[in-house]
Amino acid sequence: MAEVALNYVELRTFQERLRIARGNVVLQEQTLQLTQSQFDANLVSKLDVSQARSNLESTRSTVPTLIAGLHSIENRISVLLGVFPGELGEELRKLSSIPTPPAEVMVGVPTDVIRQRADIRAAERELAAQTTRVGVATADIYSRLTLSGNIGFQAASSGDLLSSAARTGQFGPTLVWNLFDREKLKDQISVEDARVGQSLARYEQTVLVAFEEIENAMIQFQQEQVRVNHLRLAVVDARTAVELSRDRYRQGLTDFQSVIDTQSRLFQLEDTLVLSNGTISTSLIRVYKSLGGGWESRDIVMNEQSSSQEGDS
Repeated sequence: MAEVALNYVELRTFQERLRIARGNVVLQEQTLQLTQSQFDANLVSKLDVSQARSNLESTRSTVPTLIAGLHSIENRISVLLGVFPGELGEELRKLSSIPTPPAEVMVGVPTDVIRQRADIRAAERELAAQTTRVGVATADIYSRLTLSGNIGFQAASSGDLLSSAARTGQFGPTLVWNLFDREKLKDQISVEDARVGQSLARYEQTVLVAFEEIENAMIQFQQEQVRVNHLRLAVVDARTAVELSRDRYRQGLTDFQSVIDTQSRLFQLEDTLVLSNGTISTSLIRVYKSLGGGWESRDIVMNEQSSSQEGDS
């Protein structure tokens, strides 16, 4: 499910990048026409026309690559959904925006929820099986596989995301490490079995890696939102710069190189902005995936609010 979601976001990102590329092609075609008319009137040299055409063809060259990437993702989604490549092409080619994350996400998610991860469940089963072989009941081991605390952060404005208030709850991770007291565990099971120690180490490492993935995905989600706000401002200024440079060139107040530079910069920034918007959504999907999935953050929020209200009453 996570892979389908990630590829779907990438599909919409490619569609938006293709739209941006084609829009810049139109803009640069207009610039080529301007330079050609200026050259025909003996106002500029052939160099300006050649630069304009080179810039245009460079931008045009990105379109086939984007189209190829788009078709590859369409085929990948089809395979993930168990159908032949191309069967979903007509449906997926209907233009739609990049999915936008909700304003509030991941509030008060218990750390114990990561036990839904397949790798952690497998490590638990392996440890339980090893200890059972040396006479320890599975139920006794499971009583010690405890994770406590909660994980949380909120999507907010770019300024808030940099503050400590952007994170909610408790995240560190906070674990109950009773299981990892090796000597105590060995005393309880009354056996020096190296396989138990190995299983224990693998379980501990699996949990630590899981929290590493969660932390990395959360940080990327938060910081990408800050980045995208800066990129939006940069794109606005780049569009203004393009218009000003063209007007100044038309009036003979600047050379054509400034027009080329501003148009190239605009295309680069617009493409980067689209990629950043896609990264925000894929980062959140990776947060859900790293937590094991199979739950709704809003349900957890509602449940916690209900519990709080019951406690107050």
